Order: sequence, then structure tokens, then C-alpha cells
Amino acid sequence: MKKAILATKVGMTQIFSEDGTLTPVTVLQAGPCAVTQVKTAQNDGYSAVQVGFVDKKDKIVNKDKSGKKEVIHRHGVNKALKGHFDKAGVSSKRYVRELKLENAEEYALGSEIKADIFEAGDRIDATAISKGKGFQGAIKRHGQHRGPMTHGSKFHRHQGSNGACSSPSKVFKGKGMPGHMGCVKVTVQNLTVVRVDADKNLILVKGSVPGPRKALVTIKETTKVDAK
Repeated sequence: MKKAILATKVGMTQIFSEDGTLTPVTVLQAGPCAVTQVKTAQNDGYSAVQVGFVDKKDKIVNKDKSGKKEVIHRHGVNKALKGHFDKAGVSSKRYVRELKLENAEEYALGSEIKADIFEAGDRIDATAISKGKGFQGAIKRHGQHRGPMTHGSKFHRHQGSNGACSSPSKVFKGKGMPGHMGCVKVTVQNLTVVRVDADKNLILVKGSVPGPRKALVTIKETTKVDAK
């Protein structure tokens, strides 16, 4: 993998090609990402680039109800991270992630990675935390079948049998049960980049990308290519 960047999800829209074909796309605000650390095989045992994304205030200072006393909140950057960013010569960042790149040695400390590293036609993998759905039943969570909806059934949207009583006399681990749905790491592979706006750092990807709006999305060069 030689290309990767961090982005935030703006939302979905649709664009038209020159021949009038409509394409649904996801708009991603990709970069600019600042290189905060370069890891090499000689020093760290592997090649990777640590990048920071979205500026963040060092201190968040507000005044109390009287308007005289200043109150410093803990949502700023701690001293360890502040020193790390200062060493790299970049401003404090909200997100810090590591990207394992084969050409990590080519990146300089403090340099920027922008959306123009990708171009239309590239294939990418998009990783994000999916939308949280809360507590859901087995039908919505796992797509299981429901019972008869006729009058007197008394079994409409329940789960059904979990296994035989005498043998094996237990419920196997991994059985699809009701529970918390969503809020998990999801990767969608082999998406197509339709358009790149280098001036606004926007990447338009065909189809949907995991996560809600404003979610952090990691875009990487795909590891799976169609056999065509």
C-alpha cells in the first residue's frame, strides 16, 4: 500500500457524467493531514507514517458564571501530545492515526498529505465506525425470519429455537441473539473514486461509506482488485 489519507464524511449526493449517467457518491473531506512521525524498519521494526488530522486548540478556556474567573477545560491537548506535535513542527491535531505505507521513508516530518494523492478511477478501501442502532432484536440485527403474523400466533417477532434441549444441552457461542447493533469498525473494499477536487480537498467515492456524517474515515489504496 502506497497511498492513504484520513477524511471526514460530509454526506451523500449524486453527480452526472458527460453521457448523462447518474452516479450516487459519498463526499469525503480528505486532509490535509500533517505527518507527525515517520517510523522506519531500522528504528521501529516496520515502516509507517503517523499523521494528524483536524486542528485542535491546545487549551479551551472559558469564564465562570461571574465572568471573572477563567476555567480551563480538559478537552484540550495534554503536555505529552503538545510536545509530540511541537517536535514535528505542526499544530495540535484532533485525530492521530498510523498508516502502514511501503514508501514511508519518502515522507518528511511535518509534510502534508492532501487529497490529490488520489485521482479519478482509483480503487480504495474505506474504514469507519458504523452508525449505532442501539439494542435491536434478532430480526433486524441478524436478518432472522419472523413467526406467523396471523391472529392467535403469539409468536411474531421473537427469535425462535436456540437449540435442542437434550443434545447438546447448551447454546453455542456466537449464536445470533438480540443485543447492541452498530458502533463497530467496518471496512468497505474496492470502492471507486469518481472525482477529486484538489483545491477543496474533496474526494467523491461511488456508493456508500460506513459511518454517520462527520465520522472519521480512513481511505487506503485497495488490497482487493476485480478480476476483470
